[in-house]
Amino acid sequence: EMTNREEAEIQISELDLLSSMFPYEEEFVVTDQLAVAELKHYVENQSAEVPSSKVQFMLNVKAEVPDASTVEFSMCCALPFKYPAFLPEITVRSPLLSRSQQIHLNSDLKTYLMQNCSGEPCMLSAREWVKDHAVAYIERELSSSSVTTPDAMQSEDIIFTRLWIYSHHIYNKQKRKNIIDWAKELSLSGFCMPGKPGVVCVEGLQSGCEEFWSRIRRLTWKRILIRHREDVSLEGGGRDEIQKQRKFSTLEEKCFDAHGSRGNHMDLGQLYHFLEEKGCADIFQMYFGVEGH
Repeated sequence: EMTNREEAEIQISELDLLSSMFPYEEEFVVTDQLAVAELKHYVENQSAEVPSSKVQFMLNVKAEVPDASTVEFSMCCALPFKYPAFLPEITVRSPLLSRSQQIHLNSDLKTYLMQNCSGEPCMLSAREWVKDHAVAYIERELSSSSVTTPDAMQSEDIIFTRLWIYSHHIYNKQKRKNIIDWAKELSLSGFCMPGKPGVVCVEGLQSGCEEFWSRIRRLTWKRILIRHREDVSLEGGGRDEIQKQRKFSTLEEKCFDAHGSRGNHMDLGQLYHFLEEKGCADIFQMYFGVEGH
């Protein structure tokens, strides 16, 4: 069993390897420099505080299609604290992938990593896999869609999404009002826990969640990121299917016995129990890197 510090050292050396192999920004770019700085500080200064956020970066892969042109795939990657003991979180995207192709591709990549890379650094293997296999997902549907009727194309799977957003703090009254108003406008449910840290969960149609995130991130924050994302494909799902997936009925603000000098530190034990009631207890560990109890 590796210690946290050994895992952190492996993450740093893998990032160094990636930046030496892919020196150009269009190939590899760390999207959260603060997280890397925290990680290095943790390793070098032997600081006792485990970093509070995951290292996030993009790897871009150019793959050739049979007609000799190239397609670019972007891999959005996040390393959990316990990586490589836990698998990396990777989402592969390309403008040429439809939603169902993208879901299929990402699910197969995850299966490949689970079967081949458990406990080992695996970013290069993941990149190779994408380079070798991703193009097939674009072609696969092109060949089958040429025989589908326009009606069949219309019934594209509906995606239900749940975003778990983490912010350094949420105090500002206007931001809190925006969170509630926008969620209502976009038919999203969930909850917002103001204070420090700030936690926001929104769930609903993927397009609504993505619009919500693009508005929220444009506001001024000390720090805000999506800690975890869940996407569920509802085949031809109607309203009832969407309602069934929801864990929250509306979006409400939840305050858990604030304490601390400004009365702003939330009682995380109460947050854990709230999440547990909603069947989301595993999220607590993703946010705070500790088991709740």
